[in-house]
Amino acid sequence: MFISLGKRLTELRDRYSHGMQASLDFLKDLLQLARDTVAAEKQAEEVPPEEKGKAALTELFESIKDSETPIMVERLVNEIDSVVRAIRFSGWQDTREGDREVRQALRKILYVKFQIRDEDIYSKAYAYIREYY
Repeated sequence: MFISLGKRLTELRDRYSHGMQASLDFLKDLLQLARDTVAAEKQAEEVPPEEKGKAALTELFESIKDSETPIMVERLVNEIDSVVRAIRFSGWQDTREGDREVRQALRKILYVKFQIRDEDIYSKAYAYIREYY
C-alpha cells in the first residue's frame, strides 16, 4: 500500500518537474495523495501489536527454514503466540519475573518441543516477543 503511494508521489513529482502538469492540478493531486496517505496510516495502525509480532516471528522462522529443517512454521508461531499471550501481563518486560517466565517458555518451545537450539534465533524471537507483546 505504501509502495504504491510512493510511486504515485514520484510520478506526480516527475510530471510537475517536466511541465506536464499545471500548478493547480499538481496541488489538487498532491492533496489527494496526502489524504490517501493519512487513510493508509490509519488503516496500518489498526493492526494489533500482537499480530505484528506473529508476522515478525513467522518471517524469522521462514527465513531459517530449509529442506533439512522440518519445522512447521505456522505451528511453531502459533505455539509461541498462545503461550506468550497466556503468561504475559501488562508491563512484563520491566519485571524480572515476567522476563524470566517468557524466556523460559520460549526456551521450552524452541529447545525442547521443536529442537531449535540456535541461540541467535532464540535471541531474535525473544526480541520480537519483547517488542510486540
